[in-house]
Amino acid sequence: MTLYITHPACLEHRVTAGHPERPDRLRALEAALSTAPFASLQRASAPRASEDAVARAHSQAYVEAIARRTPQEGLVQIDSDTTLSPGSYEAALRAAGSVLLAVDEVLQGRTRNAFCGVRPPGHHAEREKAMGFCLFNNAAIAACHARDIYGLDRVCIFDWDVHHGNGTQDIFWSNASVLYCSTHEMPLYPGTGARSERGEHDTIVNVPLAAGDDGAAFREACDVVILPRISDFKPDLIILSAGFDAHWRDPLASLNFNEDDFAWATREIMTLAARLCDGRVVSVLEGGYDLEGLACSAASHVATLMEAT
Repeated sequence: MTLYITHPACLEHRVTAGHPERPDRLRALEAALSTAPFASLQRASAPRASEDAVARAHSQAYVEAIARRTPQEGLVQIDSDTTLSPGSYEAALRAAGSVLLAVDEVLQGRTRNAFCGVRPPGHHAEREKAMGFCLFNNAAIAACHARDIYGLDRVCIFDWDVHHGNGTQDIFWSNASVLYCSTHEMPLYPGTGARSERGEHDTIVNVPLAAGDDGAAFREACDVVILPRISDFKPDLIILSAGFDAHWRDPLASLNFNEDDFAWATREIMTLAARLCDGRVVSVLEGGYDLEGLACSAASHVATLMEAT
């Protein structure tokens, strides 16, 4: 069984006119997952994460600063890409709450896997810094929850967003219990993610791709580097930072994946998870800024998750 978790508050994170990370992203996702093939998809509403839960990945001072800077009206610009609106703090807490619920449901055996369709995304958010459309690092919060609340020894995060997850790398740079693996286009925002960036315990695995690379290059990166490293690490849980902006339609990058590539990667991760950690997979939406590309890619991802028995 696959659990889909979202919350209408995630639509209330407002951005500037023309911004690619807009509420319509979730509307497109919801429309795709409301069609007949997803009739059996289990659904849940994201709870509101506590500040303490968020502060497992960020500092308490940082969490409080985001709350304090959230305006009563209008927009506050954190940087050229990242804004706070009156609904942003609640949206970010619901996005974080979605991954907490997903980890709870998966680790307690009530569902085999889960997909969190939420915004704002998270993988650029560092321990002490919001950037790149991101406020709280949802994948990192999920990993910390699994480790700190459930006592898991090893958690893997696989990030296939077209942009490097500098925030996740920052949070777990010195942590031997979390393996962070990333494929991403280089050079591209935020400029991190070189192969030489390996972390203090060799638990950071970066596989940069070049502009114009297609799904074949992605599959080779997975087969040759990512999947073997995950297999050797033997995680107790696999978390996916599921960005779909490597799709050929996406306006913010120059990779040429299609929806079948995301389905393939999902299936490969599910096969590994079945062997290593009783099939336990938690996926959370990151990027994807062409509405059609996002909708078809995420639908293929979720449909593949639903294949789990």
